[in-house]
Amino acid sequence: MSTPTQANAATRETAQGGKFLTFYLAGEEYGLEILKVHEIIGMLPITRVPRTPEFVRGVINLRGKVIPIVDLRTKFGMGHEGALETSIIVVLVRGVQIGIVVDKVSEVLDIASADIEATPSFGAEVDTRYLLGLAKTAGRVRLLLDIEHVLSASEIIDLQSVRSDAA
Repeated sequence: MSTPTQANAATRETAQGGKFLTFYLAGEEYGLEILKVHEIIGMLPITRVPRTPEFVRGVINLRGKVIPIVDLRTKFGMGHEGALETSIIVVLVRGVQIGIVVDKVSEVLDIASADIEATPSFGAEVDTRYLLGLAKTAGRVRLLLDIEHVLSASEIIDLQSVRSDAA
């Protein structure tokens, strides 16, 4: 039986190049597959929903549709010092539209497969399934997120119920 890190290593080796939307979070640059991005919007008022996980900031009303908002800083265990929070990236995850709060959207990059390295192993205790790989471009390293694995299936179900409860 393989550990999550071993299973992830097998899938990371097949990370494909393509277009990625890059953004900053706590001073680090991340990338999302552009096909997962629905739209980018400026910050809107976020309505807090009681009794939700700490990383769920609440919901927004986007043109009449209630969208749950996830705080990646909290999800990844980062602090909020110096948080700019200028944009929300609306993504489609397992059929559910969610917004993720980011400090700043950077650009869309075309990253070749040859420029993507597998995520290094940090030991069996560290689960890195949420990373597609590390992109090395323009002398910098960007963490490529697999948005489908940033949130677990049960967390997606919780977000669906938050959206339903708020609607």
